[in-house]
Amino acid sequence: MAAPVSLCHIACCANRAGGGAVAWGRGGLLAFASCHDVVLYDPAVRRAVAALRGHADRVNCVCWVRRRDGASETQLVSGGSDKQLILWEWKDTVTWNNQLVKSIPLKGHTEAVFAVDAVYQSDEPDLNLLIASAASDSTVRIWSWHGSEAKCVEILHFGNGFVMDVCLSFLPGSNVPILACGDDDCKISLFIQQNGQFQKTLILPGHEDWIRGVEWAVCGEDLFLASCAKDCLIRIWKVCTKSKQLPETEDDSIKLKENVFSVKDADTSYAVSLESVLAGHENWVYAVHWQPSFSKDGSMQQPMRILSASMDRTVIIWEPDKESGVWLEQASVRVGEVGGNTLGFFDCQFSPDGSMIIAHAFHGALHLWKQATVNKKEWTPEVVISGHFKSVEDVKWDPEGEFIISVGSDQTTRLFAPWKRKEETEVTWHEIARPQVHGYDLRCLAMIGRFEFVSGADEKVLRVFRAPKNFIENFSNITGIPMEKLCSHSSDLPEGATVPALGLSNKAVFEGDMAVQPDEDEESFNTISNQYPEIYFQPLILTEPPPEDHLLQNTLWPEIQKLYGHGYEIFCVACNNSNTVIASACKASKKEHAAIILWSTTSWKKLQSLSFHNLTVTQLAFSPDDRFLLAVSRDRNWSLWREQDCSESGPVFTCCAYTDKNTAVHSRIIWSCDWTPDSKYFITGSRDKKVIIWGQCDLSVIAEGNVLDSIKPCSTVLDAGDSVTAVGISRVLTPDGRYIVAVGLENGKIILYTWKQSGKEPALADWTTSCEINNSQSHALAVKRLCWRHHAGRAGHNDENSSKWLQLASCGADHSVKIFNVNRFAL
Repeated sequence: MAAPVSLCHIACCANRAGGGAVAWGRGGLLAFASCHDVVLYDPAVRRAVAALRGHADRVNCVCWVRRRDGASETQLVSGGSDKQLILWEWKDTVTWNNQLVKSIPLKGHTEAVFAVDAVYQSDEPDLNLLIASAASDSTVRIWSWHGSEAKCVEILHFGNGFVMDVCLSFLPGSNVPILACGDDDCKISLFIQQNGQFQKTLILPGHEDWIRGVEWAVCGEDLFLASCAKDCLIRIWKVCTKSKQLPETEDDSIKLKENVFSVKDADTSYAVSLESVLAGHENWVYAVHWQPSFSKDGSMQQPMRILSASMDRTVIIWEPDKESGVWLEQASVRVGEVGGNTLGFFDCQFSPDGSMIIAHAFHGALHLWKQATVNKKEWTPEVVISGHFKSVEDVKWDPEGEFIISVGSDQTTRLFAPWKRKEETEVTWHEIARPQVHGYDLRCLAMIGRFEFVSGADEKVLRVFRAPKNFIENFSNITGIPMEKLCSHSSDLPEGATVPALGLSNKAVFEGDMAVQPDEDEESFNTISNQYPEIYFQPLILTEPPPEDHLLQNTLWPEIQKLYGHGYEIFCVACNNSNTVIASACKASKKEHAAIILWSTTSWKKLQSLSFHNLTVTQLAFSPDDRFLLAVSRDRNWSLWREQDCSESGPVFTCCAYTDKNTAVHSRIIWSCDWTPDSKYFITGSRDKKVIIWGQCDLSVIAEGNVLDSIKPCSTVLDAGDSVTAVGISRVLTPDGRYIVAVGLENGKIILYTWKQSGKEPALADWTTSCEINNSQSHALAVKRLCWRHHAGRAGHNDENSSKWLQLASCGADHSVKIFNVNRFAL
């Protein structure tokens, strides 16, 4: 039988751990560190194919194990803040189909591992593998791996200095390993293996600040080393064999100093000289990489091309000049990002064939550029995976189930939608807008209708946003939904939005605002207002998901309202199903601050303040029929509010049921709650590992008024095995009429249960565990929110009518947003 749950999409980005967190393998897979996982992304099909889980803390560096003959790699090494390295290996190289991956931990470092490199000592696969790793315990460890077991063979001590980067290669024309270490004393140390031990042979001075990156390249008979540092410079060194017989002739010509060293085993001496110094960056250079070698006429060819990434927000491709052979920036290409609140680039990589480059930006975002086929000097941005770079706090489906919006502690609100291409059946999900880029950590959001949402951050105001015309047009192009279906009155909408230089509010930009400034005389340019224009928004017509530099500033939604009323940071918000009322609550340690405020979505006025709880209300939920509002709180109780009668100003809610010290079942904070689709029962999940379904909320019972006694646990207490941080009930039932309940835990697991009341008394048999989402697909840290799509079917597939599929969106403290396809017939 088919597995009931499959992972449809994962949105994440690379860790902000300096250079080394991204590696592009010869098989075409891009590996990058994301929170505690190593994510494998396939740029050809534009989706993440796997996540390798094994580290217990942030992953800082990944590298593919290079083969000397340039074949596709089948092994990957990663190092993390959990002080260990993991060697991942799998058998099949041709396609990646979630096969079992073997992981071998290498333990020994006493501090976080920050750089790693690995290489085979010969072409035979079963032969020795060398791994070098640098950690913040001031050591470099050398590991060897023979077929099954891996062990540490040597430790190189650096006193109280740090090694920022390591790279392994072999001396020209031999099998003698050479190791380059980039040090924080501004020098490069070269170690050569003699009699099975690495010995410090040479120190290359020259850089004037910490060295951030070193990389070897074998070119014919010579060995080249590229190094980059915080002094904004890149140096290229050349190692070549030196013939003994030529006597040194004394002449007065000026030439570069050569450092000569010899190897005991082989009767050869080698000369190291500085080949070139590349100056072009204006800030720290974090990474430097050679274009991968390729096989031609049976031998490996090394292209003379270097890629460098810097904190000056540019990535440069360097090449030697055709005529003179001098490395010039003129022969090179410079790409980067403009605008947004980022700082620069940590890392960069060439694709195996050199036709694409990837860059890892300061906030973890990946940028991908592709070389144009006609004009080789032109590189254009491409679609690539993206996601939050800190904990994701909340995620919601839009009411029609066509996209999801998530908010996170990285101060951004992101909108993901399926991209429907005419020629392909495959639908992939992408971030197509970033409606809010804020100055406070975002905490919660609620959809108010189709293209409108309200979000709460670590501030006292709620902000309401509405989609601009430019977004709706692009959304229509990307998802293939015709404009008429989306919006009836798009003519009066603003084009887009922009944030003033020192502001936090997105201001609407209308068509007349974007008039081109006429060229005036030179003096007027020097006024401040002309140097820093207010309007950064540039409308673009998109037919594919936008690249990162467009998302940074061109996809904001205008803010249409602020709601003032809470005294502390907003914690949760909800909107009813008819989109008329918003309920919100803030952090509180006293009863007066823990009140829930109701707002009208037509007048944006405060309707009512509901005071009951003593501590922070952690989640609010309106029942599907809008007659009830449920609140759960840190004071371990829940309260149920019933809509009395609609006055002119709006509905009035009164408390009709609650738990107190005597009737409470939960003994810890209740984190989450949800309703069944028929509004009869509601569910609560708590830190005490308990999940309980309560009911029944029938109107006949409520008419009599003695509700307090009638609402009691309808299910036995379900022990979820860990703190429950999120619960969600699907709006669609299983074929045999059972409720589908998703439970998210603090350890990142997501478990699906089904439940149906059988008799008068709660019975344990009412619960069935249908499926536990497997480890590598669920989250690595606490699940923050679970949200089911309101209709059956998969977004972007037009399979609503008789669909077996449901979709569940989840977000977690591991920086990721995931969408699962759940087969309700297989549950």
